[in-house]
Amino acid sequence: MEQVMKDLKSQASKSTTPGKGGLTPEIQSRIGHQLRAMYDDVVRQGVPDRFAELIKRLDAPGGGSQNENGAGGSNDNNGRD
Repeated sequence: MEQVMKDLKSQASKSTTPGKGGLTPEIQSRIGHQLRAMYDDVVRQGVPDRFAELIKRLDAPGGGSQNENGAGGSNDNNGRD
């Protein structure tokens, strides 16, 4: 993984010309660090309780066949198409 990052940085520095609309390797590195920090924060937040409950209900036997109020989840339109 680290080698891939080095290769990408190398390619970026070769193809980037500062002053002509490109990003310098330093700016690219800063952006990368900030994106990683944001991603790490999101991962640490975990799954909200309501999503975890929904996943549990969907994983339960027959969990995907009913909606919240217990009515059948089929799209039966009384034979009409």
